[in-house]
Order: sequence, then C-alpha cells, then structure tokens
Amino acid sequence: MSDVSDWWRTGIIDMEPGRIDIRGRPIEELIGTVSFPQMIWLMVRGDMPTPDQAKLLEAALVAAVDHGPQAPSIAAARMAVTCGVGLNNAMASAVNMLGDVHGGAGEQAVELFHFVDLHSGGLSAALDDWRAARGKIVPGFGHRFHTPTDPRAPRLMALLREAAVSGTVDGRFADIGEAIEAELGQQLGRPLPMNIDGATAVIYAELGFEPPLARGLFCLSRSVGILAHAWEQMQQGGRNKGPTPPHYRWTYDAG
Repeated sequence: MSDVSDWWRTGIIDMEPGRIDIRGRPIEELIGTVSFPQMIWLMVRGDMPTPDQAKLLEAALVAAVDHGPQAPSIAAARMAVTCGVGLNNAMASAVNMLGDVHGGAGEQAVELFHFVDLHSGGLSAALDDWRAARGKIVPGFGHRFHTPTDPRAPRLMALLREAAVSGTVDGRFADIGEAIEAELGQQLGRPLPMNIDGATAVIYAELGFEPPLARGLFCLSRSVGILAHAWEQMQQGGRNKGPTPPHYRWTYDAG
C-alpha cells in the first residue's frame, strides 16, 4: 500500500476515524478558539500568527470583499445565478475571472515591492526596469473609479503604520509603497495614490506572504462579496440576465 499512501503527501492535515489534526493541532482545540484569519494563516503558513498579525491580515481581507456589480467577477456571479445555477457554481464562475487583469494586481504589487527592495540602482531606475520588463502599468497605484483616492488604502496604511510602531511589522514595504507613490506622482506631475491592491500588497509583504498568496488571499476576500451578490440575486429573481439590458445592442463589425 505504500504506493497508494504516498500518492498524496501533505503536512497540512492528518486524520483517521475519530481524529482530525490540522498542522498537528486537534481540530476540536481550534474550533471556538481560533479566528478565521488565524486559521487561514495556520493552514497556509503552518504556524499561528500573533493576535496583532491576525488583526492586520483580517483588515486586508475585510477591505477587499466587494466592489459592486461593475466588477466583472461580481457581475459574473449575478449573471450565473439568473441562468439557474447554484451558489457554488456562481461563486466558481466569478472566482475563475480573477486573473492577471482583474484580481491579479495585488500579487503583482507584492512582486514590485520585492523587486524595488532588491534593486541596487535606486527607485527611479527600479521603476524603469520594471516597466521595461512588465509594461507601463505600475500595479497597486491609481484607480479608474476612485479618484483622487481609493478610500480603502489610507485606512489600511494607517493600521499598518500602527502595527509598525508596535513592532508587529517593520514597515520596510510600507516605506517602499509610499516612496513609489511619491515617485509616480513626481513623474506624472499629478498624484497617483496607492489603491486597494497596493495597500493590501504592502500588508501581505509585511506579513511575509509570498506574491502568489496575495492573489489567493484576494480570492478568499472577494469570495465574500461574490457570495453576497449571488445570494441577493437569487432573492431578487430574474432570468438570463446578460451584461446589459436587452434593448441595448452591441457594435456589429461587418468585416
């Protein structure tokens, strides 16, 4: 049976009839004593965060739960429900839309912050090299809807600065994020403030999460909004609702 038992290998969970251990901790000891952000950390990282680390993670998760039906993933969930699928199908349809363009900026921003941190040529040179390799868009800054300021970002950064004062984080990536914000503003001749993706990326970088996990954590966060909108749409009803009302027509290109 060794070839069967070794087919999957995991350090996350061990169980047998009547016993479930998560990262070596009996599940019954975790239930009722561990918060959901703490459980996310334990599952992903393998250790337990401090209460202040968990609080900062929770703030980032709360901040990104929803951005309304104009967000493609939320719209997809609502449309899916009107096609007669269940909540799990609607949620899967929506989460599957969280890609590089819609949902990936947090991961990219963490990558950017690490890139700047390790660059030896200074901030301006680092941004030039980043754009040369990744394109003109600098992830985590500016917002097509919230101008001049994404209201979520300043609050998150304020909490992060409080955490730095208490020693929960060291503030290095917060400094990098704010330096990029200032440099971009100087280059453009107008403010380009940090947005939700940038602020949560600073938090995830400060807490030591690897860049791909930033996208995974965003998916967990946005799933809350997706669930809420899918459920609301179920209560409202409606059948086969597309992205626009029926009397609007698309542009037909005859070729």
